Amino acid sequence: QVQLVESGGGLVQAGGSLRLSCAASGRTFSRYAMGWFRQAPGKEREFVAVISWSGRGTYYADSVRGRFTISRDNAKNTVDLQMNSLKPEDTAVYYCAATYANYDVLRRGNVDYWGQGTQVTVSS
Repeated sequence: QVQLVESGGGLVQAGGSLRLSCAASGRTFSRYAMGWFRQAPGKEREFVAVISWSGRGTYYADSVRGRFTISRDNAKNTVDLQMNSLKPEDTAVYYCAATYANYDVLRRGNVDYWGQGTQVTVSS
């Protein structure tokens, strides 16, 4: 069983930066691929970024590649999402996600655990 708690959301102007953090409970955190998804009003939840259990593998959605960076610290049971050059279209609720499988499986939306979400609002 894994519980995920996100933090770090907020309001920022276009071009600014935010760092989201996800704290995970559970002794087997290092065995899980981790990732971030987001859901904007009136839209379906979409993949943003994933990271392998070791941290050596990452994959990003085309819309955020080059602007966002995902990282993890298995000693602290955390996974972060550094978001730079934010755009109004990045406005959404961001969810931390975990899967006990390869991170490519997570990227395709096969999620074992979700966090409760944190709001990110980017003003123009």
